[in-house]
Amino acid sequence: MADKISDFDKFRAEMNEEILGCGHLGMKRFFALDHQAYEPGALPEKTKELLGLVASAVLRCDDCITYHLLRSAEVGWKRDEVIDALNVALIVGGSITIPHVRRAFARMREIPALKP
Repeated sequence: MADKISDFDKFRAEMNEEILGCGHLGMKRFFALDHQAYEPGALPEKTKELLGLVASAVLRCDDCITYHLLRSAEVGWKRDEVIDALNVALIVGGSITIPHVRRAFARMREIPALKP
């Protein structure tokens, strides 16, 4: 992959801080809403992370896929479970998602809990 997980995390944190510090109320509200959507509710946080991963793959957002792979590992999903979720994304998203599934597999090599 072009960048490493540590580069991804650093860039994401720096840019989120800049965005949240810009003073735009709409952006702050959206970030808060995004954060709240993944908090435990009728569905547990763990389930919501896989939902986020599948949606990210179907929408073909590699940054989002990386984020949700990291979070999926943090909340306890195992490699085979993540692969099963990526299969759902592939079925729903079709062949256009294949390159994103490839990159997801490459990212999993960098995440200790999701390595082969």
